[in-house]
Amino acid sequence: MISELCNKVFIKAIYDYHLYNDINKTYENPYETGSFENLLYAKCWIDTAQWHMEDEIRNPAIDPVVALKWKRKIDRSNQDRTDLVEEIDSYFLDKYKNVRPLSNARINTESPAWAIDRLSILALKIYHMHEESIRTNVNEADLNQRKAKLGVLLQQQTDLSLAINELIDDIQKGEKYMKVYRQMKMYNDPDLNPVLYNNKK
Repeated sequence: MISELCNKVFIKAIYDYHLYNDINKTYENPYETGSFENLLYAKCWIDTAQWHMEDEIRNPAIDPVVALKWKRKIDRSNQDRTDLVEEIDSYFLDKYKNVRPLSNARINTESPAWAIDRLSILALKIYHMHEESIRTNVNEADLNQRKAKLGVLLQQQTDLSLAINELIDDIQKGEKYMKVYRQMKMYNDPDLNPVLYNNKK
């Protein structure tokens, strides 16, 4: 099933990242270039690095100049993340291009790749909540709260994994169809963000 493969690759990417725990590290993708797994690994590595960027920028003692650098780095990371999600959707669109939708086929509220994007973020939440649930410098009541939250996240992962599998199955059977919507993020585009195009020299 597709979600089992996604979760397996996400876990590998997250654990590989934490071997170094370095936001700036250039990763080596262990999966064949052009493969679905390669896309998943790259996507989750970006998510993991960005998770730690978001931690950094929330430091209450951060220098504003440093915070701005992090903000711009996060913006670039978000664009890379979006581009990869669209690549994953393009993979599915090509994979099922010969499936003829049934006359009563419906479109889903989100594409397969954006659901998989949420699954990647859930894998990160589970990893870090688990880390927080085994800290030795936290009292038992707080640890129990974190363990309860971890349980909720694990249930969410189970439910979302099932929903993704069902969505892919529906697409395969022609009961649902999909499209690739480009996000067209305007804030990064020097031709569409007025602050950028009004400050061109």
